[in-house]
Amino acid sequence: MTDYLHTDFHLNEGDIVRVTIDHQANVMLLDDLGYSNYQAGRQFRYHGGHYKVSPIDIVVPSAGHWHVVIDLGGYSGTIRHSISVIKR
Repeated sequence: MTDYLHTDFHLNEGDIVRVTIDHQANVMLLDDLGYSNYQAGRQFRYHGGHYKVSPIDIVVPSAGHWHVVIDLGGYSGTIRHSISVIKR
């Protein structure tokens, strides 16, 4: 069982990923390398951060395959969420 939520998309530069959450969480946009490192517990780079309110808009920095991860930061529980993409 994973302790995070994951969705992936092919996105274009300038697209906006809009995430809504019902309580605080880490919301991250990662490229393939970043997601691989995240899964392996290694250091990784991402766009986003820790959010307490939503909606959260993250601008996609370049075209490609991107991963959206919602992580409760080690805490247990459930989170209601939605993820949408606003095309540029």
